[in-house]
Order: sequence, then C-alpha cells, then structure tokens
Amino acid sequence: MSSSAAAAAAATPKEDTVSAAKANYKIVADVGDFNKTQSQRPKFYHSKPIEVTQSPNPNWEPMVSNYQLLVSGITPRPIEFLSTVSGSDDDGKFTKNLSPFSYFQVIDHDPPMFIIGFSSHPERVKNTFHNLKETSEVVINTISENMIEAVNATSIDAPYGVSEWEVSGLHEAPTKTVKPSRVQESVFSTEGKVVDIKEFEDHVQPGMSIASLVLVKATRFWVQEDAVNAELSHLDLNKSRPLGQLGGISYGRVTSTFEQLRRRWNEEYPKRGIESVGRVETKD
Repeated sequence: MSSSAAAAAAATPKEDTVSAAKANYKIVADVGDFNKTQSQRPKFYHSKPIEVTQSPNPNWEPMVSNYQLLVSGITPRPIEFLSTVSGSDDDGKFTKNLSPFSYFQVIDHDPPMFIIGFSSHPERVKNTFHNLKETSEVVINTISENMIEAVNATSIDAPYGVSEWEVSGLHEAPTKTVKPSRVQESVFSTEGKVVDIKEFEDHVQPGMSIASLVLVKATRFWVQEDAVNAELSHLDLNKSRPLGQLGGISYGRVTSTFEQLRRRWNEEYPKRGIESVGRVETKD
C-alpha cells in the first residue's frame, strides 16, 4: 500500500466520526417548508394594541388563604412580646410599644440570633417594624399562660404614637443594653439589636405595607431566678408555662411532655444496621 493510500485509509475513521457528529448536531431545527407554513399564518400588524387577558391561573388562592393555611399548618408557633420604642421627636419624647408576635423564632445560639417576620397588610407598616427601623433596639419577652389576656389586649390595632403598655396590665422593668423596657412578668427576656432588615420590594402590592424580615442579635438575657437551674442552662416548664399560637384564634398549652434520646451513628449502626436505625414504627 502506498503512503498516500495509507494516509487516506487513516483519515477515513476520522471523517466518518465528523460526519456522524454533524448529523447529530441539530442546533438549527428542521422546519420543513417554512415559507409555506408562514404563508398560512395571520399577518403581522405593527400597530395592534396589546390585549389584556386573564392571569395564567385565575383560580389561584389569594394571599389571605395562604395565611389561613400556614398559621393552621405550622403549629404550634412560639409567641413573644416585642418591646420597642420610637425615635425621639424634636422635644426628646418617644413612644413605647408592646406587641405579641408568632412570626418569630430563635435561629442560632452562638451568636444568639432571632428572626422576626412582618407580613404585608393594608396601609402603614406595623409600629414595631417602624420602631426597629428607627432605633434598632428590642426586648423579646416570653409569654406564659397567665398573660394571655395581655396578649389579646396588645394585639389591638392602636394608631402610631399610642403605647400598648397602657392597656396590657403588665409592668415595665429596666434594661441594660437597650432603651426599651422588658416585661417584668416574663420568665425570660432577651435584649437585642437589629443587625439586618430585608424588605421584599418585589412583592409590594397597591395599598399594602411591605413584607419584611428583621434579624436580631441578643445583647443580654434576663431570667426569673426561681425558674432556672443552678447552671443557668434550663428553664422549668412548670414556671414558664409557655403558650403556642395555633390556627385562627386558638392557642395551645403544654400539659404533657416526653423525652427521646438522640442516637449516634457510630454507636447504633454497627449493632442494628441501617434499616433499623432509620425505621419508623407505627402502632394502632
């Protein structure tokens, strides 16, 4: 075989591979006789006005239904009193605010961090959110069973500048690192300062306040002396008597508990195998 013939033979596999690759490389779609297809379509009108149609899913449930579903489905939610103050006016005066919140949760312990949610609602933002943006200070106070009437009283939609402390029946106690007072009757209170605020500007609706999240870092703890153990590490449920927010106007209380040991993989797996470690048992 001559060298030229050998070179041609050697090139053949490569050419076949390229041809196959080209056959499979279909970025440009085969649309057939496009001119014929296009001639059967309506003409393009540059001045045709835009038609307003229904939304893609006109039967989608509104936000209020989301609220009812979520507050009855994510339960129980802890309820806390948030104590804030407004910024000072020209005369140095400020307004105190006290409101219960269930869109609230502790999210870390080191550093101790909390998150507070403010849902969108008609007209102005909540007084608590207004104050947090102005002063960046708050006291988070636990709520016990015997405080439920104060929860209901302070839930009233008081106008900005009116203090809910006056209708709560609760007493103010001094704080160390922030200006707002803590609730004297609360078993556990946390002073904190705002570290970040997220406003959901892409979700603003006409006539509604903006939905927001506030991130708070704790600066000091207060705990009722007879409600905590000697190591200051555990609160007595018989003293704290926490309440949980359920759906609608319902609340839940703690009347029974149980304990469950947390397993360690290195101890459980060698003895029982992966099927037993992860098995959930049900009983009638």
